[in-house]
Amino acid sequence: MQRFQSYQLYFFFFILSSFLGFSQTLSSSLDKSTLALGEVAVYKIQIVDLQGKDVQMAPRNELLPFHFEVVNDSIAIQKDIYLRSVKFAVFQEGKFTIPEIEVKVGDQVLKTIPYEVEVINTAQKGDQINDIMKNKKVKLDIQDYWELYKFYVLLALLIIAIIILIIGIVRYGKKRKSSPVVTTNQTLKDLEKLRKKNYIENENFRAFYVELIEISRAFITKQYQIPADVLLTDDLITYMKSTNAISQENEKIVEEIFLRGDLVKFAKTIPNQEIMSKDFTEIREFVKRSTKDVEAENLRTMQ
Repeated sequence: MQRFQSYQLYFFFFILSSFLGFSQTLSSSLDKSTLALGEVAVYKIQIVDLQGKDVQMAPRNELLPFHFEVVNDSIAIQKDIYLRSVKFAVFQEGKFTIPEIEVKVGDQVLKTIPYEVEVINTAQKGDQINDIMKNKKVKLDIQDYWELYKFYVLLALLIIAIIILIIGIVRYGKKRKSSPVVTTNQTLKDLEKLRKKNYIENENFRAFYVELIEISRAFITKQYQIPADVLLTDDLITYMKSTNAISQENEKIVEEIFLRGDLVKFAKTIPNQEIMSKDFTEIREFVKRSTKDVEAENLRTMQ
């Protein structure tokens, strides 16, 4: 009987030693169970006697529930020891639970024990917060206000300057485009294009006078602000004489050529090359002299 009992005791110790020799030991710890708002605590999981087996659990920064703000999540493996240390903080008052964590070591599934954490607001535990000194009213002078708002003042002045500059550029550009010299030069270019069509040499008098009168009407309209583009020839002559915007010399040239152009247009007269050349030259000279008419009109209106 005693021999049988000794065999039983030997078999128990064999089973126990085998279990301890071939099993892993899981442990966990929490350094604080009561925390202040934002205070950092450390939660650790340790596994010993790994025997080269893989350890599987939640990924980094995903081990704890969402109330727990992870500060650092580190894993260290040394020999047959696995250690995971998670530093965390909670920014909400109340009681929170770290649930049991499921850990798989090889084919074996282990679980940690749950922990309860209480988070308190230490400022509400009777602590009185006092200012070092009472608020003091400071009287500001002009220099102080300038230091406070000078950036906005300078920015507003810069914006105003840019607006004035843009308006000036637009007005100057319009003035340049509509200046007498620009109008004169453009009309001279149009007349040169007409000359190169060789209407005079080919005695194409009708086409010549139609385009010559058209160019002249557009020029008078733009240079003298006279509605020559819509008035009939007789009405235009009367209008020019009533405004005195065009000198008598230029009025005479315009009157003669425009009347001749009407006669040619309706086939009541046929000019020769000499007359066509003379009319072309006189219109071109009229265009060149027009700036003097505009300057004289400006001086007259300013007086």
